[in-house]
Amino acid sequence: MPPPLHAARPRRAPRFGPAARRALIVGDVMGNGIDAGATMGRRHTATRAYADLDLVPAQVRQHLDKITRGLEHSIATCLYAVNDPRCGECPISNAGHRPPVLLRAGLHPELLELPAGAPLGVGGVPFHAAAFWFGLGDRLVLYTDGLVETRHQPIDERLTALLDVLDGPPKPLEETCQWLLDTLRDPDDVTVFVAEARSTPQP
Repeated sequence: MPPPLHAARPRRAPRFGPAARRALIVGDVMGNGIDAGATMGRRHTATRAYADLDLVPAQVRQHLDKITRGLEHSIATCLYAVNDPRCGECPISNAGHRPPVLLRAGLHPELLELPAGAPLGVGGVPFHAAAFWFGLGDRLVLYTDGLVETRHQPIDERLTALLDVLDGPPKPLEETCQWLLDTLRDPDDVTVFVAEARSTPQP
């Protein structure tokens, strides 16, 4: 049976659906302050509710877009993936967010090639999803813009720097997150989330 997921920072990936699928979610609201934080909190609550319905990523993204259009500070990016432990397939939908990094043993890190998609709240845009194989030992690194965006370097250089930092012997999950923050973070709010496929514990 394909492996489940274990995650580090900010929290363990929750179980959703009858097959114990794992939802991997990261989002970033445009703006700062208490109002923007409260808006992201509402989206987080809505996302968990839709995930409990076992909807595919593109459907969740469509519902979130409708909700977002009714909120202040309404524009946000989001990346939503679901790993199915029965087959290892991981459908993923992108709403204007930076692409995640896929780490496979013996290979260089790579940015997943995903349709960029429109941010949540834009409306009138079709929603699509891609899929990739998330096998035993693979890792997926999700992050917000604060990790790679800076006024001093082009984004392409920063994304290359992200791949360079991740290229090497794997570290423990929490240590990987902290290493990314210490090495790349500019003075900005940052979320880093690392998920790893591991073998299912035997009873």
